Amino acid sequence: MRKLSLGLSFVAMAVFAACGDDGSSAGDLSELSSSSDADVIGSCASGESSSSNSEEVDSSSSEFDSSSSSTEGARSSVSSSSSDESIHDSDENTLADDRDGQTYRTVKIGDQVWMAENLNYAYTGVPFSYEFNDSVYTSDSTSWCYDNAPANCAKYGRLYTWAAVVGSTEEKCGYGHTCGLGTGNVQGVCPKGWHLPSKEEFESLFKAVGGVKAENNLWQWQGAGKPLKSASGWQNDGNGTDSYSFSALPTGFRYDNGTFGGDIVSFWSSTEDGGKDAYRVKMYSEDADADLDFDDKSQGFSIRCLKD
Repeated sequence: MRKLSLGLSFVAMAVFAACGDDGSSAGDLSELSSSSDADVIGSCASGESSSSNSEEVDSSSSEFDSSSSSTEGARSSVSSSSSDESIHDSDENTLADDRDGQTYRTVKIGDQVWMAENLNYAYTGVPFSYEFNDSVYTSDSTSWCYDNAPANCAKYGRLYTWAAVVGSTEEKCGYGHTCGLGTGNVQGVCPKGWHLPSKEEFESLFKAVGGVKAENNLWQWQGAGKPLKSASGWQNDGNGTDSYSFSALPTGFRYDNGTFGGDIVSFWSSTEDGGKDAYRVKMYSEDADADLDFDDKSQGFSIRCLKD
């Protein structure tokens, strides 16, 4: 039986320590430690909108006026969720995450605005423990680079446990623990003003790109994978058309025992399925479809953030 416990010692392989220090800033866990459990979960599920903080710019000036929330006759394409956390430029289709200085491409598909790259924000300092058949594996992090290579973080983003993506710990929301986030947007590790997409929001994405839910398979969305996959990088002629510039790359994933598997991509959702599992999207090489099924919370998957 699996047992996940933060009580185990912080035993970390040097390679994981290096991976957690690959040039992107680590998440500040002091806020978690200074809050009660209820505060931590509440902050994940608050679903606060950033629309009240959007800024507007005078069309006669190129300077951003942060002292005024409105300028008559002009509307800005730049929205700031917080002066020090994220800025989305809808003209340039970019998202600047000031937590670590990284910038991501964004894309509007239907009524949704998505990150067009996988998140690469380091969520470190929260220990991970996996025990199975009298064998124990531990790490000082709950986000990793594929194959523990920093270059893969730069290209593919990081791989996270489900507890990490909702901004919590393995003890509260990991394998064997029901998190109970409630309703509303779950910001988790996403930048301010963005959130982890729910199962239903992924379904809306699939419909927007022409996907159809299979009648004989509850988890399969026929035709939804190919237009979302990148036009290069997939093995065995498995490239997509990237018709909507979502650019899903074959990032691979991380098993809970610290090994890796490749040539697929999996994206976590915010939707929990009991104590052991949560919903995720998976796309395969040589497959034009997308699966929306549940998986073990201790697996390491990619994430795409969605604008509030």
